[in-house]
Amino acid sequence: MIDPRLQTLRVLHERGTVTATAEALHLTPSTVSQQLRQLSARLGLELLEPVGRKVRLTPAALALVEHADALFVRWEEARADLAGYADGVAGQLRITGVATAITGVIAPAAARLREELPRLAVEIGEDPDENRFELLLAGRADIAVVIPAPGGPLPGSRLRPSRELPPSDDARFVQQPLLEEPQDLLVPAGHRFAARAAQGVALAEAGTESWIRAGDPAAQHQLLLSACATAGFTPRVRHHAVDWYAVAALVAHGFGICLVPRLAPVPQRYPVVRVPLRGEPLPLRRFVTAVRRGSERRPPIARALAALRAAAGEREAKGV
Repeated sequence: MIDPRLQTLRVLHERGTVTATAEALHLTPSTVSQQLRQLSARLGLELLEPVGRKVRLTPAALALVEHADALFVRWEEARADLAGYADGVAGQLRITGVATAITGVIAPAAARLREELPRLAVEIGEDPDENRFELLLAGRADIAVVIPAPGGPLPGSRLRPSRELPPSDDARFVQQPLLEEPQDLLVPAGHRFAARAAQGVALAEAGTESWIRAGDPAAQHQLLLSACATAGFTPRVRHHAVDWYAVAALVAHGFGICLVPRLAPVPQRYPVVRVPLRGEPLPLRRFVTAVRRGSERRPPIARALAALRAAAGEREAKGV
């Protein structure tokens, strides 16, 4: 119901280039350029200005983006109200999230929705190379389960870097806490900490160890640095890997120890031991749900959010 060219302008503001905008919206760059020229002609205003080989939004375009953000919030609210007149909950819902969130809460929640709402088709994606908030903005996802980055977004910007998250009060989204996931140590089977797996160890005891930067290179590594700083030392990071099979192989062969999220699977083929951390403060990863503001009252999204909260509650009851 809203001019789709406004959505193109919003995504261009986020992605920064016509090519990236076309990729996000599954359009060709020429189609994006044509839509923006048409919108400019319709309004009688210049919306873009050249900067070298790139373009940037004019002050008029920036003002239009603010109005467009408000319009899309109202449209999501209207869809939510109108959905109440529909017969049952049906359609398609897409959830994007980090890998351990899929393992721990998204898959169980989606399975519950599949049983309760057989007419609702749920699609799940990890999308590791995507900014999940941009997926929400482009309409390519309805719910995102993300890990807020330590320190928040870069000052004075929106979502430019691929890993950057918007502030929690960004008016375009509703962000709610979902789950706190503890971190454990992963050590070789013969390590001095392995025999203490039952009682756990304090992170400060690992100050002299060599470390592996394990898992997500952004959020997980930042968590390692901040946790070790709180424990009073800077980790000596010698190696790095993302895949947990590769991480476990490095640990098993004595190349270092690492932090491992409680929900991350540890391959059984390698002689490694998961050792809980004790003491305060414990390093935690916080999962947050995010949706387009106004859409949270739409029946499919509301039911999915409730299912995610229920799955998270069950996890917390089991100690995650």
